Amino acid sequence: MTEMVYGAVPVRDGEPVLPKWWRTVDRWSMSCILMLFGMGILLGLAASPPLAAKNGFDPFHYVQRQALFGGLALTAMFLTSMMAPQLVRRLAVLGFLGAFVALALLPVLGTDFGKGAVRWYSLGFASVQPSEFLKPGFVVVAAWMMAASQEINGPPGRLWSFVLTVTIVLMLAMQPDFGQACLVLFGWGVMYFVAGAPMVLLVGMAGLVVLAGTFAYNNSEHFARRIDGFLNPDIDPTTQMGYATNAIREGGFFGVGVGEGQVKWSLPDAHTDFIIAVAAEEYGLVLVLCIIALYATVVVRSMVRLMRERDPFIRLAGTGLACMFGVQAMINMGVAVRLLPAKGMTLPFVSYGGSSLIAGGIAVGMLLAFTRTRPQGEIGDILRGRLR
Repeated sequence: MTEMVYGAVPVRDGEPVLPKWWRTVDRWSMSCILMLFGMGILLGLAASPPLAAKNGFDPFHYVQRQALFGGLALTAMFLTSMMAPQLVRRLAVLGFLGAFVALALLPVLGTDFGKGAVRWYSLGFASVQPSEFLKPGFVVVAAWMMAASQEINGPPGRLWSFVLTVTIVLMLAMQPDFGQACLVLFGWGVMYFVAGAPMVLLVGMAGLVVLAGTFAYNNSEHFARRIDGFLNPDIDPTTQMGYATNAIREGGFFGVGVGEGQVKWSLPDAHTDFIIAVAAEEYGLVLVLCIIALYATVVVRSMVRLMRERDPFIRLAGTGLACMFGVQAMINMGVAVRLLPAKGMTLPFVSYGGSSLIAGGIAVGMLLAFTRTRPQGEIGDILRGRLR
C-alpha cells in the first residue's frame, strides 16, 4: 500500500550483499575518507619521526601504529556501512552504554598521562579514550529519542535526550574536556533544530552556554589559561600555538618542500592536534585546501542524500553524525590558525590516534549506512502529495 501511495525504486530480489552495498553506498564520500587517511599516513611520515627518535622508538613507529589503527578503522567503517539502519541502531545503543559506563569510571580508573586531564584508560600497549567512542553512540541514541517523540502518543524523547546531553557534557567538563563537551552539545543542538525545535529555545540555550563558559573561566584554571592565551594579541613563539602559526606562515602557497619543514622538530603534538601545521608548512595552502574540500564533500553529499530520507530517525542521526564530523575538522584547523582556543581535538582520519581513528571509522560507517540509497520515494514526493 505504501508503494502505491509514495512510489518505490525497484528492489532486486536475491541480490548478494556486496553488490547491493556497492550499488547503494555513497562512493564519493567513501573515496574522500580513503584519501584523507592516505594523506594522514603521508603527513605522519613527515611529522612523527622526530617524536619517535625522542622517545627511543624506530623512526616510523608511529606511522606503523597509525597504519594498524587505520586498518581497523577502515574495516569497522566498511562493515558498519553494510548494516541496515535498525542493526546500526541496536549496536549503537549497546556501544553507547559501554562507553557511558567507561566515561563515568574515568575519575577512578583513568589516567591523564601528565596532560592535566583524565581522559584515557591505559592498557599498557595502548590507551583508550571513551569520549571518542561515546560520540557516535550518543548521536544515534539521541536521534532515536527525538524520532520517537514525533510519533503519536510517543515518549518525551526530546526531554530525555536533553537530560542525557547535559549529563554527558557535565561528565566531560569534569575531566576537563571542554572541546568534546562542546562537540556533543553542538551535535545535539543540530539534531534538535532539525527535529523542529523553536528558535527561542535554541537562543536561550546559547545564552546558557555563555553563562556556563563564564563559570568555567572563573573556576577552572585549565579553561582560563587557554582562553587567556587565545585572547592575548601577542603569541609566545615558544608555545605550540606560536610554532604552528609560524609554520603556516612559512609554508605559503606551495610549501617549503617535502621533508624540509621545521615545525615537526618543535611541536610535541605535530602528529596529532597540529598535523595541519605540518601540512601547511611542507605542502602549502594547496594541500590544506584539498583537505578542506574532502571534508566539505563528505558533509555536503551526506546532507543532500539525507534531505531525501523519509525516516525521521535516519534523517536526524545522519545529520548529527555528518555535522559533528565536519565541525570537529573545523575546530582542529581553527585552533591551528588561531581562530579558536586550543582544545586538544584530532583531525579526523588524518591525525595520529587509535581511539579517534577507530571511533571515527565507526561513526563514518554509520553515516554511510544511513545515507545508502533505499527503496523509498523522495520526501519531496510526500510533501507534494500533501499539497495537492
